Amino acid sequence: MKSNQLSLGRALFPILILVILLSYNVIVYGDDALSGSNQFILLLGGAVAAIVGFQKNISYNSMLKKVAENLQSVTGALLILLFVGALAGTWLISGIIPAMIYYGLQILHPSIFLPACILICAIISLATGSSWTTSATVGIALIGIGKVLGIPVGMVAGAVISGAYFGDKLSPLSDTTNLAPAMAGGELFTHIRYMTLTTVPSIIVTLIVFLIISFTQTTAGTADVESLMLAIRDKFNIHLGLFIVPAVVVLLIVRKAPPLIALLVGTLLGGLFALIFQKTILIEVAGASSFSFNVAYRGIMDAITVATEIKTTNPLLNDLFSSGGMEGMLGTIWLIMCAMVFGGIMDAIGALARISNALLSWAQTTFQLFASTVASCLAINLTASDQYLSIVIPGKMFAKAYKERELAPENLSRTLEDSGTVTSVLIPWNTCGAYQSGVLGVGVGEYFFYAIFNWLSPFVTLLYAAFKIKIAARSET
Repeated sequence: MKSNQLSLGRALFPILILVILLSYNVIVYGDDALSGSNQFILLLGGAVAAIVGFQKNISYNSMLKKVAENLQSVTGALLILLFVGALAGTWLISGIIPAMIYYGLQILHPSIFLPACILICAIISLATGSSWTTSATVGIALIGIGKVLGIPVGMVAGAVISGAYFGDKLSPLSDTTNLAPAMAGGELFTHIRYMTLTTVPSIIVTLIVFLIISFTQTTAGTADVESLMLAIRDKFNIHLGLFIVPAVVVLLIVRKAPPLIALLVGTLLGGLFALIFQKTILIEVAGASSFSFNVAYRGIMDAITVATEIKTTNPLLNDLFSSGGMEGMLGTIWLIMCAMVFGGIMDAIGALARISNALLSWAQTTFQLFASTVASCLAINLTASDQYLSIVIPGKMFAKAYKERELAPENLSRTLEDSGTVTSVLIPWNTCGAYQSGVLGVGVGEYFFYAIFNWLSPFVTLLYAAFKIKIAARSET
């Protein structure tokens, strides 16, 4: 066994090669890297790890067995991702997501414009599970309104991004929110509940700061969002009764129902409410001319399984009212599976154990372990330039270290999101920073300081670790 012990240099070598390849891949493909090239790079990283293993007489079958165990461990997460796509589809055609956006827009008022931007973007991102879509739709509109009111665009962009990433982090529809617990070996709703402990204080501080900023700003003109609301009303039957569905799902989550059951109930109720409230939408989605049971069935099933787009009279809403269904989650599922291959081989050759031991020998305290995780996520965001990779690579690298310290997996998944997901937008050459800057028309340097939620989150998670606030111990059950 001693002859098979890897040196730290050899254990880190596959990760180093992986980061170099991923960095180059992101340079070449940009935002499209997640469409498949990143996944193949992860497989190449696994091949490099396998070569290191062969040099240490680790058999091919033992590596394949560990990969199989890794894939089996994320079966639940993969099924949850599929149901998340299904839920997003039925919540769109039923009018639930449009209703959330409709009522969210009503809180916009010039005197509290900046805090209102945060709240609106938080609501919409929470409903859609996408900070990117939120920024590309409502975010653009808010930037335009801010210009009319004479508010610096950097401030508005910072408020938009803060709210959008807050909602994205807590939404069960978000791919990163599903990815983090999958990498850490945790459970989705436990992760979300645990994440509120750091996320809610961060957004409260952000809101307070923007309220103070609002008192120093003078506005001119009005924030006219009536055209957006009118377009929603023209297309959907907006009714408060639609909120029964998310209320039922939240109740199931609070009652600690299994995630798959909660998501399945939410999906089926969404389809039922589409049948009750949005018959014209079902006709449009099914591509039919009149309503019938077959048309309703086809409309609901299409929304659940494949990409769905609802066209309105306002172009800003068209991108917002789209869903990928179960099909839209396949990219993230593919990423997880390839990450499990890389992680499984790294585990089989003893690389993860070697790295974990080195980390544990340096990280003598819980705080140092959390700090190492935060630093690794930031490093991946800076080098590999992708928020998904800042979750995948540190997630697999640190999972054993947290387990060795008897720390619950939600500690790791929360730290991954607090330091990986939200900071990606603060780096100009990261895919998120480049995307948000391009979409909003505001340089990263202009909105960096005002994206308070994003740079505050890592400090809050480290503060909790330093004072041992809400650090969950690992459960054997």
